[in-house]
Amino acid sequence: MMKRILFFLLAIWIASPLVFAREEVTAGAPTAAEADTAPAPPPEVLNSPRSTMATFLHTMNDYKRKQRADIDPAIATMDLSGISKLVRKEESSDRAWMLLEVLDRTRVVDLKKLPKNSNTRSPYIFSQYDKGKVALEKQEDGRWLFSKDTVIALPDILDELTRKGQEKIKVDAGVKDRAPLHIRLRTQMPESLRNKVLLLENWQWLAGFLIVFVGVIADKLTSLLFKGLVIAWNRSRYWVQHEALPADILRPLGLSSMAAVWWAGINFLGLDVNFRLILLVAVKLLASISAVWGAYRLVDIIKAILAYRASKSVSKLDDALVPLFTRTLKIFVTIIGLLFIASNLSIDITGLIAGLGLGGLAFALAAKDIVQNLFGSVTVLTDRTFMVGDWIVVGEVEGTVEQVGFRSTRIRTFYNSVITVPNAKFITANVDNMGERQYRRYKTNVAVAYDTPVEKIDRFCEGMRNLVRRHPDMRKDYFEIYLNELSESSLDILVYVFFRVPDWDAELKARHEFILSILQLAENMKIELAFPTRTLYLHHEPEQHGKIPVEKT
Repeated sequence: MMKRILFFLLAIWIASPLVFAREEVTAGAPTAAEADTAPAPPPEVLNSPRSTMATFLHTMNDYKRKQRADIDPAIATMDLSGISKLVRKEESSDRAWMLLEVLDRTRVVDLKKLPKNSNTRSPYIFSQYDKGKVALEKQEDGRWLFSKDTVIALPDILDELTRKGQEKIKVDAGVKDRAPLHIRLRTQMPESLRNKVLLLENWQWLAGFLIVFVGVIADKLTSLLFKGLVIAWNRSRYWVQHEALPADILRPLGLSSMAAVWWAGINFLGLDVNFRLILLVAVKLLASISAVWGAYRLVDIIKAILAYRASKSVSKLDDALVPLFTRTLKIFVTIIGLLFIASNLSIDITGLIAGLGLGGLAFALAAKDIVQNLFGSVTVLTDRTFMVGDWIVVGEVEGTVEQVGFRSTRIRTFYNSVITVPNAKFITANVDNMGERQYRRYKTNVAVAYDTPVEKIDRFCEGMRNLVRRHPDMRKDYFEIYLNELSESSLDILVYVFFRVPDWDAELKARHEFILSILQLAENMKIELAFPTRTLYLHHEPEQHGKIPVEKT
């Protein structure tokens, strides 16, 4: 639990500069597009204090009576520029309900007494309180909205009215209160629980500890549940003779469940907007990272399933497609994850896209090799130049294909090193695929001694031909075994045969069996296999007076 709290505090520390940096950016001057656009006339529902108040009250009352599905028109009557964009979506609904509570606890609103003149610039003050005021102000575009100061002061004004015991002036009988739970609790909370200690009220501290505890429990239960499922899956017959998945592969889903509980809890607590801003951004960051992490782990599970099924098939094409498919899926997850994080942090990505457009030419030049490598990988797969496991020769590179990726292909050499070849090379290079051979040739010379009788040599050649005919893994329709050469120290019999085997290991095994059969045949026929020899003849000339004998070789 301590590790989770430390991780959450780290997220808060990371989120804090993001919050303030975001506020500095959004607080700047209007963009050129906004400055050049001519202001449109205000809508009729917001063109005067009376219209704005009527729109707000009718929307909220209709929503309470379940005559409409949302309160967006009521939210549109408030100037929310004082609320950070990072929490504006969550905070706007709460402020609308707080405003309704304040109005209901102040007096019955008589719309006929509100000004309907839209030309005046003076704000209309509905009521003044110790903690602030409820006022409507005319905006630059002509709309009349509840002022920014009013929206910011609403929590303090509502707290002031509830502490004074101010009840609602008018209550709709038989209509269920649909205000957020924390607002209803706050208005009915005993005074002792509403006292502030270190920025939070007592009931918020208690509820906060409970929410943290429930989040940790949710994390633990979710992690144990998925861990048990993975263990059961590993023990199932489906994964027999296959690499088992790590038991904690779905651990990020536990963090996601914990973040979801904390996210809902922060919205329930009704915290101060600044405090809520930091905590909510931190939880959003935690939820986003854990969600993307969990999606990555799910892709790993999909990869394991596909790899298992590919291993059961005869074709090798699916063995090459599985890593490409899962890498594509991870790239897709990364893009969606970045968009998800940007959306949760209210980051406008249109500026980033525009920046990429300006640098499009430079990006295209930099991406030239990437595109070539991508087309190279497509060429390899569509033309089936080679598959995973094939023995290939590309230029000076020779080895077994281990992996075909988007950018490059990994080849394991016979020195057990790994060479990475860019896929673009396969578009123009000559690839010798030794793994596509239907037959594997074997050529050698069987050397017999010069003193071997001619009849034995002929019978020995015929015996070797019979060995080929009887061998289960050798080509029967084409092979050559004949006395071929008179070398310096032996009579050489050419053995030119072909093995019908799927890979190099099987070829070595078949070749081993064939050579042993030849040696056994030679032993049975008492034929001596020659080895390099040289005979030395010494010639002695008659001795002459004063001369030393000379030896010739």
